[in-house]
Amino acid sequence: MKNLVSDNFLLENNTALNLYNDYAKDLPIVDYHCHIDSKEIAEDISFANITDLWLKGDHYKWRLMRASGIEEKYITGDASDKEKFMMWAKAVESAFGNPLYHWTTLELARYFDIYEPLTTHNAEIVWNKTNEILNSGSLTAKRIMKMSNVEKICTTDDPVDSLIYHEQIKGSGFECDVLPAFRPDNIVDIEKESYATYLSKLESASGITVRTMDDLKSALLSRIDHFDKHGCLLSDHGMEYIVFNTNCKISSDEVLSKRLSSEAALTSEEISVYKTELMLFFAREYARRGWTMQIHFGCKRNVNSVMLNSIGINCGCDTITGQSDFVTPLAGFMDKLNSEGMLPRMIIYSLNPSDNTVIDTLCGCFNDGSVPGKIQHGAAWWFNDNLAGMEEQLISLSAQSPLPCFVGMLTDSRCFLSYTRHEYFRRIFCNYLGTAIERGRFPKDERIIKDIIERVCYKNSRDMLTKT
Repeated sequence: MKNLVSDNFLLENNTALNLYNDYAKDLPIVDYHCHIDSKEIAEDISFANITDLWLKGDHYKWRLMRASGIEEKYITGDASDKEKFMMWAKAVESAFGNPLYHWTTLELARYFDIYEPLTTHNAEIVWNKTNEILNSGSLTAKRIMKMSNVEKICTTDDPVDSLIYHEQIKGSGFECDVLPAFRPDNIVDIEKESYATYLSKLESASGITVRTMDDLKSALLSRIDHFDKHGCLLSDHGMEYIVFNTNCKISSDEVLSKRLSSEAALTSEEISVYKTELMLFFAREYARRGWTMQIHFGCKRNVNSVMLNSIGINCGCDTITGQSDFVTPLAGFMDKLNSEGMLPRMIIYSLNPSDNTVIDTLCGCFNDGSVPGKIQHGAAWWFNDNLAGMEEQLISLSAQSPLPCFVGMLTDSRCFLSYTRHEYFRRIFCNYLGTAIERGRFPKDERIIKDIIERVCYKNSRDMLTKT
């Protein structure tokens, strides 16, 4: 079978090939948004087999398997690891157009020296060879990261986390910097049933009893300080839609009091008042510390209640949603902070690709020249981190923003083999630039092109996570 991931994989002309090989290929990786468990890095875990490494917890793969007609038994059920792997081979072998096809092939090539795409015909051979390598101990968590040329990552951590594993990693002398990222969604989502239980955890972690918004802010401030001491430079906020409401007769204190003392459901207005107050508090604190604030929106989660009840969250049943006007609340939020001189550096993502140009134009309204790309559109994310999604985002971003300021790619993944997504992006990015040069749309100025590629593929994300 032909080697799919040859040197010119995704590189459609000689210029693109040269740009990738000369400037992008060997750059270190800074993965500023992932879901790798810091405990697994600290313990330098090994993997029982390729299923243990590849399929457990990967809801990208689970969605494709279910859509291919594979029973849940072979996805999250009680089938053997080998049976699950064989079913994955069945699902992925003809999944052309889905990024999982390319990612699977890249991961086999880069970590196992297997250059044929995975199929039902070679699945037995792949199973045996990958497991032989894994059982040799040559691909533990830390060794995979070192082999992938990873310089720095940001894990995703809840405010109540002790960050003890980050301390252990730092104390171990591991060459890769592993920094926490502050993800406070559980305290922002006051409307959820789990809110009261989570608030008790926050009180325990902070040592502060929460009865008022001032109490809540003090508790959160203690956790922000804790994260800051552990090298955190990045927050992350995931939400279905953007809210901003400062013109209301009720106060956030009244909303919090009602939530703590009453069985009555909060109104949409009350929820928006509370979330607005809390998000403004977070942004101001990030600005004081020089943190970057990430805001993700446009995702409706856990829409399949049967799957949610049987498997739980992050099972592959989230979908893209939209908001008819997210610009008014988001612009209002940013404008208020900017008017106070407290607008932090921000990276804005929407899961809905139709929002690309809207976000790009909004970002341009609040860049003030203080730092390159202070407010910017994040990488093509989740359902958009595919060939078409990345190309479309690059076209929109470069049309409305300075391309060299783009902070580049992330994995958004729980799997240690996902660092090949950076290679995937770099190839697409170099092909985008190389094609423009070949078509006479941009001069072949080696100095400028080298600078663009190095900044977008490495330096911008590195500099964002460098304390100044």
